[in-house]
Amino acid sequence: MRVLALFPLVLRNLLRQRRRALIAVFSVAFGIAALAVANGYIAWMFFDFREATIESQYAHIQVTRPRYHEDGRADPFRFLLPDDAAAVSLAKLNHVRAWGARLAFSGLLSKGETTLSFIGEGFNPATDLTGDRALRIVAGRKLTADDRNKILLGKGLALQLGAQPGDAVVLLVDNPGSGLSAIDANIAGIFESVSKAYDDSALLVPIDAARKLLKVSGAHSWLVYLDKTENTAGVAEALRRQFDPRQFEVRTWDQLAEFYARAVDLFRQQLDVVRFIVFAIILLGIGNTMMMSVMERTGEIGTMMALGVRRRAVLNQFLAEGALIGLLGGISGLLLAWLASIGVDALRIEMPPPPGLTRGYVARILLTPTIAAEAMGIAVVTTVLASLYPAWKASRMMIVDALRKNK
Repeated sequence: MRVLALFPLVLRNLLRQRRRALIAVFSVAFGIAALAVANGYIAWMFFDFREATIESQYAHIQVTRPRYHEDGRADPFRFLLPDDAAAVSLAKLNHVRAWGARLAFSGLLSKGETTLSFIGEGFNPATDLTGDRALRIVAGRKLTADDRNKILLGKGLALQLGAQPGDAVVLLVDNPGSGLSAIDANIAGIFESVSKAYDDSALLVPIDAARKLLKVSGAHSWLVYLDKTENTAGVAEALRRQFDPRQFEVRTWDQLAEFYARAVDLFRQQLDVVRFIVFAIILLGIGNTMMMSVMERTGEIGTMMALGVRRRAVLNQFLAEGALIGLLGGISGLLLAWLASIGVDALRIEMPPPPGLTRGYVARILLTPTIAAEAMGIAVVTTVLASLYPAWKASRMMIVDALRKNK
């Protein structure tokens, strides 16, 4: 309450030196605006990258046999799940938007004289979301529930094979139990995901065709898509309670997309550098401003203490001035960041694809309550810290020496 009672006095002191106060406030504002814009841009990039990764490859949650992701490539047939009937309860869970069985396999793909290796997945086009948001068809069409021997090729694989929609190809796989098996198929479409490495080897087929090719039933994984990514942890926990952990393993998208976690860590380190720069600018700028204010008001400070104002009250007054500069600068900075976000959205700036990805994205600035709270916290904390030494110096003045400045 005592601190709040200081603010009318503090505001009056700042208004006495309007030009200096405005310079201090706007130096904080521009630093906070730069930090909020950088934070918001990276937050949008994380959001867009995250959702594209979920939709195109991993889904929000995957249910598999235990240790499938570690040992499944060496012996995939040992990790087959039961028939799809065992998974129908997935659709009844809250927040579940769709689910689908996936059967992974690899082999050789031939067209004419050209033969390439591929990594394929069988899926059910009727129930499985194949990434409407992130798995973009660049030629031909998507698969439908009526397709049997139609396939989708990744853009990179299609280029290497010299294939176009409508071309006939042959899929050849090695079944440990029955030897080699093959099917004839036609290319329905060519897709592009967010990952170039994935597109260079990926192939999608209806799961019935994949089961026929592999001479198996069941699937390697059940992919679960949710209405919101924020519900992932809760639905995953419900699935872990529903399924026997000795028979089933539940993993979320962030446990599977290791490259996403590495990218997030890299950008966070870069953002820490921006935070440090903003922190240093505010400390130096406000520290200099407050020190000049103390020097100019030496006589005033001496008079205050001669009239009985305690040294601690003088200290608190200058700290409150620093906090008010930080508060006003933080609010102004967030307003500038909000105006910048509107401008960026209106311009629809096309950004080039990051390394390893196949497509760019439209730049946006995502200002969240967390970003706003962090920006305000940095603004107030740094200005208070910058005011500590000037405030301490003001409170330690000798009254007699300070009063001489009034002459």
